[in-house]
Amino acid sequence: MSECQPDNGYLSGASIQGIFKIMYTKHFGFKILPFENVPDPIFFFDHGDHARVHNRIKESLKAGRGLMIVTGPIGSGKTTLSQKIKSEFSRDMKLIWIAVPPDNSTDLFLFIAQELGLKPSTSEKVFVIRDIKDALLKINSEGGKCLLIIDESHLMSEDTINGIRLLNNLEEGSTKFIQILLLGQDELMNIINKPEMEPFKQRIATLEIIGKMNAERRRQYISHRIQVAGGNPSIFSDTGWEALDLAFGSAGIPRLINSLCDRSLNVAFEKEKTIVDVYDVYEAAQGLGLSKDIFHYIVSLKNKERKQQVVSDVENVPGKLQEVPEKGPVHSFSDKTYKKIQEDTDQPARKSFRTSFLESEIAQRILKRPVRFLLITAALLILSIFFYCERSGSDGFVTCLLELIGF
Repeated sequence: MSECQPDNGYLSGASIQGIFKIMYTKHFGFKILPFENVPDPIFFFDHGDHARVHNRIKESLKAGRGLMIVTGPIGSGKTTLSQKIKSEFSRDMKLIWIAVPPDNSTDLFLFIAQELGLKPSTSEKVFVIRDIKDALLKINSEGGKCLLIIDESHLMSEDTINGIRLLNNLEEGSTKFIQILLLGQDELMNIINKPEMEPFKQRIATLEIIGKMNAERRRQYISHRIQVAGGNPSIFSDTGWEALDLAFGSAGIPRLINSLCDRSLNVAFEKEKTIVDVYDVYEAAQGLGLSKDIFHYIVSLKNKERKQQVVSDVENVPGKLQEVPEKGPVHSFSDKTYKKIQEDTDQPARKSFRTSFLESEIAQRILKRPVRFLLITAALLILSIFFYCERSGSDGFVTCLLELIGF
């Protein structure tokens, strides 16, 4: 028996996850999972900003321009872009990948030297840079090139940035011995724009920014990933697509889009549904803080359904109203979630009824006041006339009344 896998009668977490993935992909007809947040180059979205940046980086690499920088918000697809570049140029170039930048320039030079197969006898910068230059000269003389990619470049110290500048200066005529691609969040531009970084800034050959996706681009992106995974975009219903648009508003980034789509598919899978609708997206969006606008959309849909039901009932009942059996919800919300939405959407109607009733009660009370006042005034007038007639010594009430009118 293997020591790594005890025979305890239970499946490991990895095994359960693997079974779930198989069931998940089979349920929706996928070949692979479409919305995993991993930088897989087969899912690279070659449209919009991503296509523009991709093409310009390729042009710069082919032309040997040197220092290239790509910035964008967190989760905007920069790492996936770098993996795409790696897959396209791995045969023609010596690739050096750094996932997180080193703390200082010395560590940077020692790492590059090691990747080039060197064993520096000292850590002094001047000697390490000399050895790196000799190795790069050899690569170029054999018709090859070297590409250094540093991810999370917004974390670089000023000393590391200065080391990048020194590497970029390794050239002969117009030929750069090493191509450098820096990928970082928007904070990288704050560092580059400092006055003391001007010498570095002047050496940037290509500077590109990846922005957020608008509604049209998001739909293309989601459809692209579904199709690459072997599925059909119609897996999302019309209300499902509308809910996705409302979740992100006017902008969205790939990582967050992937998360919401994956969760929405999970919700539908757990309900054994093959189509993802607004209710599935709503439940998934709650965990990401993106459900507010989707909730209002659901309310509008329910109000529309009520109006259509009333019209249908009136048309189907000639002459008199008949009691129509109550119909349950046509969607597959969980009972708890549906009950909450039902209460929230019925609240305005109950509030409107209570308001109308109170207004009616107040109006009736206000109208009663002048009537009472008028009755009291009339009674006082009659009593006044009666006492006047008693004191005047008239022969009768009618005679007294005629004398009073004549007076």
